[in-house]
This record gives sequence, structure tokens and C-alpha cells, in this order.
Amino acid sequence: MMTRERLQSLLPSVAAILALGSFLSILGPYNSHQFGVPGVWFYWTGLMALGWVSGNLFSWLFERYLPDWPRAATGLALSILVSLPVFIGVTLIQALIGQPFPISVAPIVFFLVWVISAGVVTISILADRRSQSGDPTSDARPARALTDKLPPRLRRARLLALEAEDHYLRVHTDRGDALILMRLSDAIAAVEVLDGARTHRSWWVAREAVQTAERGDGRARLVLTDTLTAPVSRTYAPKLREAGWY
Repeated sequence: MMTRERLQSLLPSVAAILALGSFLSILGPYNSHQFGVPGVWFYWTGLMALGWVSGNLFSWLFERYLPDWPRAATGLALSILVSLPVFIGVTLIQALIGQPFPISVAPIVFFLVWVISAGVVTISILADRRSQSGDPTSDARPARALTDKLPPRLRRARLLALEAEDHYLRVHTDRGDALILMRLSDAIAAVEVLDGARTHRSWWVAREAVQTAERGDGRARLVLTDTLTAPVSRTYAPKLREAGWY
């Protein structure tokens, strides 16, 4: 079941798909006005959606298996990979409407698809870089003593909390969680550059992850996501209240 946070995180992407699809349907590049209205809109919006799904899939694969690739190389590879399913989609649509293009022009069609894919990927990279530059804490990252123990897919994820489980540590991020062999005290030392605090003898929480606080049975809990809450013990409660956490 999709959480409210996940749905909210998808809204900017959906808006971007609709905006780009509408913009391209108005321009009608590559003689796409032949589809008429609203056919041209569904044509471009559908291709943008296909490209978005493909881009997310390939981005996930790069983050998991090639997390240290240079940004420029990753962007170029993504633009080419995203072009493949979109090119197949264009080919199928042309065949379905009875206007298949000859094999000889396939390289040209692929290049035209790649031009748009490269533009969209470049805009995405620039937007991501701008959002990071506007956040003074964006360069603050946990030490490698912690991140190197995480699965590749989580090494660049936003850290939400650390939870001690016997001799293990559960690392909660916005992309999922992982159980690693590490003491909580060592992990807290590895995240000292982040704005966070210990809330319980078994918990450390990143301040930016806190959505709200709840009280019940004389105790407080910090709500991080729809499915994740962190306890606040009496030992740490006064300090957290004084710091304005709740």
C-alpha cells in the first residue's frame, strides 16, 4: 500500500510529466500534430510517463550497483538507456497507426528520441544540483564507517534514524532500512555532522526527519513517517523539549 508521503513525493513528477507532455503537444515536434487533439497530448504525455518510469528504474540500478559513477557519465548513460524504451514505444505507435518507418531511418528516429531524453535528464540533474546547493546541510553526510556497511541502494539515501537491536543496528532511511553489525555509539559518532539527537537509549533521530510529536501514557513519540515512530525516554525528553523538538 502506498503511503501518504510516497504519494506526495510523486506529485512533482506527475506535474512535470503533464507539463512537458502539454508543452511538446503544443509544439508538435517531429510532425506529431498528425495525431490531432487530444491524440497529440496523449502521445507526448504517454511517452514522457514511459521515460519517467524507465528513468527511475535505471537510476535505481545505477544507485545500487554503480553509486560512485561521475554525475556526467551517469547522466549520459541514463539518457541513452531511457531512449531505448521510448524509441520502442514510438516504433509501436507508428506501426499501430499504419505508418511504420523504414529500418533505414531507425537511427535517425532514435537520435531524435535521445535529444529529448538528454534534455529531460539534463534538466533533472541541474534541478537536483540546485536543490542541493540551496540546502546548507546537503553536503553533510554520515562517515563511511557507517555508509560502507549499508547496501549500495541506501548509501546516498536520507538518514531518518538509527535503532539499536541487541548487537545490531537498524538504519532507517527514506529509501528503506537495513540491519548492520555496529554499535549505536559508533554509529552516532559517524553521524555527528548531521543535525540529530539521541531520543532513547536505543534510538538516534535526524531532526529534519521529525514530522510531529505524539504524547500518550506519559511518554512522547516522534513521528518520522506513517509507519515509523521513535520513542522519547524520560532521560532525553527535557533536553529535546528545550531544543524545541516538540
